[in-house]
Amino acid sequence: MSTIDAIGEGVTAASAAETHGSFRNLAKAPHRLMRWLARCIERRRTRMSLLELTDEQLADIGISRCDAYREGIRRFYD
Repeated sequence: MSTIDAIGEGVTAASAAETHGSFRNLAKAPHRLMRWLARCIERRRTRMSLLELTDEQLADIGISRCDAYREGIRRFYD
């Protein structure tokens, strides 16, 4: 086997390992997307709950009605 053949085989093996790693990352993408979406939905739910609190309840946790409204109208992905 010549040196050129050995170098060519090494590059091929490295390329195969790199490609396998990128497929692994691609396979994780739907799972990461679902986790992100679940976090967004949870944030939206808690922001909507904040808007349902009375002024007395908001005062108990130290938030004004204005602050609650400002938080409640934020986009779900913020």
